[in-house]
Amino acid sequence: MAQIRPLDPVLLLVAAFSRYPDILDRGRADLVEAFGPVVFSSLPYEFTQTKYYEATMGADLKKHFLVFQNLVSGDSLAKIKIQTNEMEQALAGAAAYPEPRPINLDPGFLTLGKFMLATTKDQGHRIYLRDGIFAEVTLRFEGGAFHPWPWTYADYRQPSVLAFMREARELYRRRLQEVKSREAQRAGP
Repeated sequence: MAQIRPLDPVLLLVAAFSRYPDILDRGRADLVEAFGPVVFSSLPYEFTQTKYYEATMGADLKKHFLVFQNLVSGDSLAKIKIQTNEMEQALAGAAAYPEPRPINLDPGFLTLGKFMLATTKDQGHRIYLRDGIFAEVTLRFEGGAFHPWPWTYADYRQPSVLAFMREARELYRRRLQEVKSREAQRAGP
């Protein structure tokens, strides 16, 4: 029988997109209040790979990724997705935008071997977590780089996004080493 081991903490990333820079700023502030400091972020890019969001969010969307300094528990993805959904609703209700959903906040977890996203939509390749939230392994790390799956969203296939995820993985690797080193020192000889 295999030995059950404790799960390493994971790196929290949030993909944020909107057509309104001001609500992206407010969304970032809400995320920082909930999850701690952002250690780095990607450059914004035009989110043109799909028209799916235009009906509720409008056109000319800009997307970027936020990487949080504090590692989180690997079993908290559903809880965090529920929190970000609540943030979206609060932000939408706090200002007058013509669209019903002026911001989208998509949390995900990065580990040494994968990047996964939380979603409320079920599909054959997604695993139910709890409370209406599913997880999808969006990218896998193999041969020194992140690679998409057949179901990976088009914008996550872009070289710039894959390079950003690799940079985030390196940060995570260093942070994980620090955490394990501190734990070993506390455990003593």
